[in-house]
Amino acid sequence: MADADIVGDGLLLVTGASGFVGSAIAIAARKAGYRVRVLVRRSSPRTNIQPNDEVVIGDICDRASLAQALRGVRYLAHAAADYRLWSPSPSEIIRTNLEGTRYLMEEALRAGVERIVYTSTVATLKLRDNSPADETRALSEAEAIGSYKKSKVIAERLVEEMVKQHRLPAVIVNPSAPIGPRDVKPTPTGRIIVECACGRMPGFVNTGLNLVHVDDVADGHLAALRRGGIGERYILGGENVLLSHMLADVAKIVGRRPPKLEFPIAALYPVAFGAELLARVTGRAPFATVDGLRMARHHMFFSDAKARRDLGYASRPYRNAIADAITWFRSAGYVR
Repeated sequence: MADADIVGDGLLLVTGASGFVGSAIAIAARKAGYRVRVLVRRSSPRTNIQPNDEVVIGDICDRASLAQALRGVRYLAHAAADYRLWSPSPSEIIRTNLEGTRYLMEEALRAGVERIVYTSTVATLKLRDNSPADETRALSEAEAIGSYKKSKVIAERLVEEMVKQHRLPAVIVNPSAPIGPRDVKPTPTGRIIVECACGRMPGFVNTGLNLVHVDDVADGHLAALRRGGIGERYILGGENVLLSHMLADVAKIVGRRPPKLEFPIAALYPVAFGAELLARVTGRAPFATVDGLRMARHHMFFSDAKARRDLGYASRPYRNAIADAITWFRSAGYVR
């Protein structure tokens, strides 16, 4: 399908549009000339919903609402997900991310949707010890750490199988760690920025991650919609950054002294256990989790060379993304 067949032609449904990545996709799509419809839950905040978007109230685990949302839709961007690294009920994460994806893809086939972009994550890819990981090595369910990773691995395999067995017209994108404006919950990476900007992070562990501006991720979704190969995976990333460097950049922007203490990961497990126990009592998400520490043992570095080559994908410097995130967090009252 050529670019001209897609840009500004037809109705695009975006799931997860009240959230971080989904709202960025909706904004980018509207700027590109698409008509945008958004699927949001009744309980979802409306902060990120634009007044000129068509809103359908529903849930990706409710087939009837999905059928209604997909009526007349030509394109679909499925960004809705439960991205918590911890939950008192892990089965909820798996149900939303796996069964919600299954229902939505099946209903999209029934509705005759022409092209789908499925938002996965780099968490479904195998890390490499001495070089950035790419799309060529997929993680198995057995290797996935925690319910979130496991759910996204299984869901990605489901989409791939539906492409093969049912000719699902889906392209898969794997964002790394998006940061930037409109991070309402916020995401785990956004929480790190907020805590550091507020002076509540005394130290760090020796880990690294790939940071990318959320608006670049959104543009990558549209590039995948226009030019991506059906059944292909594309990493939508930015720069590989040590956590210590990221925190130093945050501290510099807000005028604080950067954290200097480097904690051994093993020494933080009791803290994470205690934080999770407290979370079960208070109902508030723990800042440190056991699964998070297990993941932090590796530098989560990735290469987005395939997306740059095949999709024309591009990303801005990660410091710009951090600055935009802090500006938004300040305006929204997260950072004072």
